[in-house]
Amino acid sequence: MKIAPIDIAHKNFGRKLGGLDPDEVTSFLKEIAEELETLIRERNQLKEQLRERDLQMMEYKDRDKALKDTILTAHKMTENMRRDGEREAGLIINDAQQRSEAIVRDARDSLKKTYQDISEMKRLKSQFEVSLRSLLTSHLELLERNAGYLPHVPNPGEAAIGGSTPNMRQGKPIIAT
Repeated sequence: MKIAPIDIAHKNFGRKLGGLDPDEVTSFLKEIAEELETLIRERNQLKEQLRERDLQMMEYKDRDKALKDTILTAHKMTENMRRDGEREAGLIINDAQQRSEAIVRDARDSLKKTYQDISEMKRLKSQFEVSLRSLLTSHLELLERNAGYLPHVPNPGEAAIGGSTPNMRQGKPIIAT
């Protein structure tokens, strides 16, 4: 059974012979009622403070959970970004290696082609030189063979002196230059 301060303040006791002083009992009961009322108020205030603290604690727990979730999400995003960056870097490096290999391959092919062109030009030059020498040699031989068959045409200095016979040296005409 709960006792309220008002119950204490209005409690009446039966009288007996040689009993207690009613004014003293009433005064004491009022003090107890006031003290009980103070204690109840304090208890109610403490309950209210506890409720507020519980609400704050719940709010802090919610914030803590939100912060942990945010940190976890940020960590996952960071990991994803790092993985994506590494993957992209790998792709870029792979692409650069393929391009560099293609450039080197093209340069080697171009160098090979240049060497082939140089070799072909040397071969053609050599063929041309041989053909030209052969042509010159055959023309010189032809000139030497036909030199005895050509009539001597006096040059203007010989004609002035009156020499009508060709100049001969060892049986061959001398051609004036």
